[in-house]
Amino acid sequence: MTEKELGIYIHIPFCKKKCHYCDFVSYCDKKEDIEQYIEALIKEIENKKGEILERNITTIYIGGGTPSFIEAQYISKILEKLKINDNQEITIEVNPGTVTNQKLKEYKDVGINRISIGLQETHNNLLKTIGRIHTYEEFLKTYEMVRKIGFKNVNVDLMIGLPNQSIQDIKENLERVRLLNPEHISIYSLIVEEGTALSKKIESGEEQLPNEELERNMYWYVKNTLELNGYKHYEISNFAKSGYESKHNMNCWKQKEYIGFGVSAHSYFHLKRFSNTNNLTEYIQNIEDNNIDKNVILQETQDVEDTQKEYMLLGLRKIDGVSISEFKNKFTNNPIFLYKKELNKLIEEGLLKIDLDNIKLTDKGLDLANVVWENFV
Repeated sequence: MTEKELGIYIHIPFCKKKCHYCDFVSYCDKKEDIEQYIEALIKEIENKKGEILERNITTIYIGGGTPSFIEAQYISKILEKLKINDNQEITIEVNPGTVTNQKLKEYKDVGINRISIGLQETHNNLLKTIGRIHTYEEFLKTYEMVRKIGFKNVNVDLMIGLPNQSIQDIKENLERVRLLNPEHISIYSLIVEEGTALSKKIESGEEQLPNEELERNMYWYVKNTLELNGYKHYEISNFAKSGYESKHNMNCWKQKEYIGFGVSAHSYFHLKRFSNTNNLTEYIQNIEDNNIDKNVILQETQDVEDTQKEYMLLGLRKIDGVSISEFKNKFTNNPIFLYKKELNKLIEEGLLKIDLDNIKLTDKGLDLANVVWENFV
């Protein structure tokens, strides 16, 4: 019997400085807690050894925060506790201004084979507006180091819809990044989260966002340009050269199981969605007191109906959409009949189409994806 697949997510919540748009669980004033946190995280991994050992770990994703902010030895210590092999995709997020040659060498030595670099913008004035700690020139140095060390699977993050950002800025961003030839490019629309430094500046009128039409024009310019230059648009926000799609994220969108370790980390396991507490002190204390389960907050226990609906919602994030045959193989039901009412409505509204074996978003559906997903909540 083949082992069931499992993804692993590791959350490193420390940063040099919090970006103005960020509402993730991250800390830029807790450097003294790093060592204690890593020890707690390792203890959490050891506590779940049973679940991990009986599974085939296919992907490991180290996110944050800024994982490259902490010493590389901590990353090595964490990965040494997991089953590492050559067939896994192991990703770490890094930010310019926190990466050194030595860190990158240690990442490579411990088995990391995919680097995701947070660039967001190539214009220094806009980087400053959103509170990034680096310049475009520092990003270029980081990218060069990553390539020299020998990483052959690199993602670059960019953002659209930023205050004062223009279509010309987007054109220059894409031209500059495209010439570097990364294997993967993620493009995220800015979402202004309540309580962030940026939301306060927008509320006060100090900063102004592009209007919706301009933001959508940015998105379509990005899509058309990257597709013309050999990148496949495979998920709402993600573009990749053939064979370089993010396996970790694809597995999440295919509703495969994963376990998250660390403060605020989310998991999907045995039809349960749950997360760890987002209180750093509490997270560490509970583990030191051998009360690891006290950290866990159950979000949802799914029945068959919940699982099927969620499979549709996640699948409709992918540009290829939901495969009808794969849905039938997994659930025995046919989604065409199961969601006849919802699908007919969305097709009539021009948001979905059925293309051979796939139910997928139309161009209009890409712009109104949230409206589509709401039908499967």
